Amino acid sequence: MAESANNERFENWMEHINRACGPFAGQLLDGGFQGSLQEYHANAMKLSVVDIAHARLFRTQHEVARGNDAWFYAVFQLDGESVLEQGSNQAVIRGGDITLIDASRPCSITYSQRAKQISLLVPRHLLEQNRRSGELPCAYRLNAEMPVVKMSQRLLHESMKNPTLSACESEAALEAIICLLRPVLQVRDALPSKRDKQLERVMGLIDNNIQSEELRPEWIAFEAGMSVRSLYRMFADKGLVVAQYIKNRRLDLCAQALRTVSSTEKLAGIGYNWGFTDHSHFSTAFKMRFGISPGEYRKRWQ
Repeated sequence: MAESANNERFENWMEHINRACGPFAGQLLDGGFQGSLQEYHANAMKLSVVDIAHARLFRTQHEVARGNDAWFYAVFQLDGESVLEQGSNQAVIRGGDITLIDASRPCSITYSQRAKQISLLVPRHLLEQNRRSGELPCAYRLNAEMPVVKMSQRLLHESMKNPTLSACESEAALEAIICLLRPVLQVRDALPSKRDKQLERVMGLIDNNIQSEELRPEWIAFEAGMSVRSLYRMFADKGLVVAQYIKNRRLDLCAQALRTVSSTEKLAGIGYNWGFTDHSHFSTAFKMRFGISPGEYRKRWQ
């Protein structure tokens, strides 16, 4: 009976996790499950406070395909210990530490003892802007004693105390946290390999021709001097799909334009400028990536 009740509590908790954080699978560990989750939404600041013991969360390609790849999870450990794994990296984080998880790639989080952490959704375009080479160091421990880590923790907690933050204020707080963490994330970059450099050149080729209707995998492969199969494999090694990357890159540039162009600029024109010939498709794709329509996005920035 006790085991059945434990399983039911875990299933209910997993449903809450999937609603708040996106698709995850789960596994009970020995020791007796405990779990709670609180959601905080203050415009741009979307986060969950997770209190859990004796369980494992993970995302396979199946969960990744069902989720939204427009995010990173910035994990702020409050208490206890968690083990986070992604790719070949493993981070054991304790109170005050921070790590990063990419929502577009499989991962796992193990809670062998009681732990409490905040999971902050960070829009991919904010972390990856002005960046082409190398991967962001996911599942890499950012030590609690680092000054920028302390400041990031403090800013996050202060933001959580003010649920009435306006859209602009919450955007500013989120960007400030990212700006604080960006230098230490860049410092952790490995030297790019020959394949990374080749991927960087291809991404540069995409950026330089992002408005062209000819921008398709076959054209890119020809211009880069490789086979289409090699192009697909190179992107797949980074957990990417060529066509999806192009679409997301165009959407990120549209978002950037919405933040900077005149409010009189037509939305359909902005989408068209970056390769979206159908406004309905542009609006739907934009909302899937950023959670709001292009019009709402522009109003938030205004």
